[in-house]
Amino acid sequence: MENKYFVHESSYIDDDVEIGSGTKIWHFCHIQSGARIGDNCSLGQNVNISNHVKIGNRVKIQNNVSVYEGVELEDGVFCGPSCVFTNDLTPRAEFPKGREGYQRTLVKRGASIGANATIVCGVTIGEYAMVAAGAVVTRDVEAYTLAAGVPARTVRKIDV
Repeated sequence: MENKYFVHESSYIDDDVEIGSGTKIWHFCHIQSGARIGDNCSLGQNVNISNHVKIGNRVKIQNNVSVYEGVELEDGVFCGPSCVFTNDLTPRAEFPKGREGYQRTLVKRGASIGANATIVCGVTIGEYAMVAAGAVVTRDVEAYTLAAGVPARTVRKIDV
């Protein structure tokens, strides 16, 4: 049976991965075991999707983004180039906690994250919220708001 999605020949897909119809995975990507990617998504060059990550439908992830275990992207989320997610508030190379120590991060439907923004784990970014380029999100971002700065603060209310 032929795949109903596209994976560039330079990308690697582990076992036990689900990829939805119409999804395109471009150059040098790695999709790790247990990941679930919805329909009609686009993953740019050099995207890493870690173990057990859930990505909704119509999600666009630009180049050089790693979506780490513990992060969930709902439908219609946009991740700008080189935005960063974390999953451990107190990482130590010598004392790894493993997945039990990961904090959950949720990016809700229609939210957009700008280029080079950093999303510290344990936060929720609300529906149709926008995170400005270069922002550092250290706490929840309410739905329909624009957050900017270091650390990110609400700038104003926005609409869809």
